[in-house]
Amino acid sequence: MEMRLEVIQVPVADVDKAKSFYIDQLGFDLDHDVEYIPGMRVVQLTPPGSAASIVIGTGMTSMAPGSLEGLQLVVPDMASTRAELLRRGAEISEVQDLGGIAFAYFSDPDGNRWVIQESTSPDVKEAPRR
Repeated sequence: MEMRLEVIQVPVADVDKAKSFYIDQLGFDLDHDVEYIPGMRVVQLTPPGSAASIVIGTGMTSMAPGSLEGLQLVVPDMASTRAELLRRGAEISEVQDLGGIAFAYFSDPDGNRWVIQESTSPDVKEAPRR
């Protein structure tokens, strides 16, 4: 059996504001922005180098905007990633060393909470793009 986690719904109140945040401040790629049926808008965004995407939109979930927490973006170099995100205008916490692993935190405009984790293995490579 094979299963791949490829898309995660992120609940937001203002789709356009969230879309702008994920593209402009975090550098996510816009995969598509479509309205399949009236009232159901699907915006799929992918972090650079990731095989998994997020979906924001309308008419898709009953989760409250801002209720998601703990999604992790794993990066090979915390210092350069954090510097780039700050340069783009994202508000990222100071780096915390939790037992030899570096973490930083941020929230999207709705309050969904994310974690940036520095990869601890030099063998970890970027996931192939779909």
